[in-house]
Amino acid sequence: MPLDRLTFQGLRNLQALDLRPGPRINLLTGANGSGKTSLLEGIHILGMGRSFRTRQLRHVMAHDAEALTLHGRLAGDPPVPFGVRRHRDVPELEMRLAGERIGRISRLVETLPLQLINPDAFRLLEGPPAGRREFLDWGVFHVKHEFLDIWQRARRALKHRNALLRHGRMNDGSLPVWEQELVRWSERLDGLRAAWIEAFLPVFEETLAGLLPLPDLRLRYSRGWDRRRELADILRQGRETDRQMGFTQQGPQRADLGIRLGRRPAVEVLSRGQQKLVVSALKLAQGRLLEASTGRTCVYLIDDLPAELDSEHRRVFCDWLERMHCQVFITSVDHDALVDLWQPETPVTMFHVKRASSGEGQLLPLDRQTS
Repeated sequence: MPLDRLTFQGLRNLQALDLRPGPRINLLTGANGSGKTSLLEGIHILGMGRSFRTRQLRHVMAHDAEALTLHGRLAGDPPVPFGVRRHRDVPELEMRLAGERIGRISRLVETLPLQLINPDAFRLLEGPPAGRREFLDWGVFHVKHEFLDIWQRARRALKHRNALLRHGRMNDGSLPVWEQELVRWSERLDGLRAAWIEAFLPVFEETLAGLLPLPDLRLRYSRGWDRRRELADILRQGRETDRQMGFTQQGPQRADLGIRLGRRPAVEVLSRGQQKLVVSALKLAQGRLLEASTGRTCVYLIDDLPAELDSEHRRVFCDWLERMHCQVFITSVDHDALVDLWQPETPVTMFHVKRASSGEGQLLPLDRQTS
């Protein structure tokens, strides 16, 4: 379900806003520093409980605001309101869904599936494995209801084993117990991840072929421990070296998604524009698989779509977005770089983000034909 209303107060340099986004393509244009990315950030906090620009939500608040208040509404019969609030002097995030207070961020994630394509998305190629694990687990979380419980149990067992290693309690009888727990939930977690990858690969290959044909590009899932050995044996035989390191060296916490072109890491071979298209294919394919598996659609947040892409690849990218019939929020400094890329029948809602004399950003609706 698309968002049909957004109400933000106390968000960075944006004036308080009450926005009625369109159900399909929403274009946000304006000068650098006007607040375009801040609007995407607000939607991201609504759906993820965290910012993609800072670890501390207090840094997202306007300097003179007592609280950050973000509300959204999903279209439907009846519509579904939800929101978050963070007071300056209270570290906890208050979350509400359909009028009731909720205590788990996972409820927000379930309510508003988001895909973010911004400069940070390049970390899928060039960053450490943690970002690729998060990408992988997001996909599994949304299609396998049991995933969250299994992931939490594996994490808990890992935490207890690491604590025993660090405190020199390897002879404690509880170590084998926690190792057994870790093996049990790790194997189940690996099974869910492997099954999701198997379903994801053909969708990704089709999406990538439409954006940028790269027949030699391959994704390979690595489960985080030697595939030729049992995890129970690895943990038992590795106790001493794990104790010296202070943590468990093999397990699902080391899982990764290798992205290679031929025999080399893709990031070493591809241009920046090609990297952006590969990352975009990963994100779009993840959303497409979610829709095919559950019937639910993602909301896509795309910051500065024209950057690193020539006019032809911008058009190809926009063609994919049109075919997916999803809701998208796209920012751009250059209004003309995107306005003519859509078919006449595609609903396009346009806003200009303008810095007011007070220094705050304000949103002005534009007609699609405005130049």
